[in-house]
Amino acid sequence: MKMFTNNSLLSKLAGITAIGFLSLGLSLSAAAQEVLTIQQAIERMLQNNLTIKRAVLNVSSATVDLQQSKASLYPSLNGNVNNNLNFGRFLNNATNQLITQNFYAGDGGLNTSVDLFGGLTKVNQIRQNKILLEAGNSNLDKVKNDLILQVVTGYFQVVFNVELLKASKEQLVVAQQTEQREEALLDAGNKTIADISQAKAQVATAELNVTNAQNQLTISYLTLSQLMEMRSDNDNYTVVAPTIQEIATARKSYNINEVYNSSLALFPDIKLAKLNREAAEKGIAVAKGSLYPRISLGAGFGSRYSYVLGRSNISSPDSHFSDQLSNNFYQSIGLSVSIPIFNGLSAKSNVKRAKINYEDFKLQESLTKNTLNKVIAQAIADLRAADSRYSSTQNTFSAQKDAFNVIEQRYNVGLVNSLDYNTSRTNMNKAETDFIQAKYDLLFRSKVIDYYLGKQITF
Repeated sequence: MKMFTNNSLLSKLAGITAIGFLSLGLSLSAAAQEVLTIQQAIERMLQNNLTIKRAVLNVSSATVDLQQSKASLYPSLNGNVNNNLNFGRFLNNATNQLITQNFYAGDGGLNTSVDLFGGLTKVNQIRQNKILLEAGNSNLDKVKNDLILQVVTGYFQVVFNVELLKASKEQLVVAQQTEQREEALLDAGNKTIADISQAKAQVATAELNVTNAQNQLTISYLTLSQLMEMRSDNDNYTVVAPTIQEIATARKSYNINEVYNSSLALFPDIKLAKLNREAAEKGIAVAKGSLYPRISLGAGFGSRYSYVLGRSNISSPDSHFSDQLSNNFYQSIGLSVSIPIFNGLSAKSNVKRAKINYEDFKLQESLTKNTLNKVIAQAIADLRAADSRYSSTQNTFSAQKDAFNVIEQRYNVGLVNSLDYNTSRTNMNKAETDFIQAKYDLLFRSKVIDYYLGKQITF
């Protein structure tokens, strides 16, 4: 008996030591983890997300297009140098003589030209590129906005799964305690094998729920990490859950028209659709420019020189190089007019395509507005439903918890069988899970409305 007591004491000490080391390990692990708020998650996504970086590059490309279209208004300036070695009978451009000799000839000069009129194509191209640059910035805002909503959704999913896992573990502990109690009562002759089997089934179900909850949490962490371009595990950060007060005080009533009208002025999707339509309208003016005559002014200057090759293959100049450049120096200025008459209907076809493109973007703008109206109406309806479900699940969970407490008291004194006891506990567990989901869904739906109103999402 004394030996049994000592062994029992040693076992307890070993258990306490193991628990101490486990707690220390958990503490160190928790200390190493970063606590990430929802706003910090959004900021990290904005910094790291590759889709956003690609959108930034598109803006840079649009900036270059605008700069280039502005530069096209300036005169062009080109230099040229040509050198030829001629054998046989050729016209010597430097002396303007037809000779039958081997000679070396060259010329060089500078030329400039500027378009005086081209159907305002270049001017309209600049205007279109300004709109496209603004549209690129709006598209960048749209990409950020879409990803923010995804981060908020992913963050709430993590928060929900964290609490679901916690509740599942607590339910498993209760199920294991019940199994131990049933086995003790079986040894005392107060329970049957059927009661033990029922208790073991409840433990197995609770263990499965923990496994499923852990898997769901891992997947939700993975999704959130990928949005932030972070490591694909949840060992390096944890999330902050909203408080009950924040959930309870979340705004639950909105007017559809007020939210929609506010979103029209703020939402980047609407601005992007409007700018794309305006750019397409300018595209028609750009295409029409090719239907008009093109008038260009050009000027240039240069000179020519040549050397006749002697029998010894040593170059023998007709005159000094500087004299040739001076004697053959020329200047020119001219005006050219190009009138489009028939070019396979390419110009008219381009105008028709530009008009069709414009009509398409008009429809896209209307479609974007209609979609926004539908989405906002659905979001407000979802918020109302979430509020009702929150109240219902809260009342249901409270009632099921009270009912289980009564059943548990009666079960402890043998007035209720194990089947009724397990059924009551299962109902309470399900009610708790539904309540957890409902309370986070309510806050999430409220934040979605803030998203459409352009408000910063925090809690």
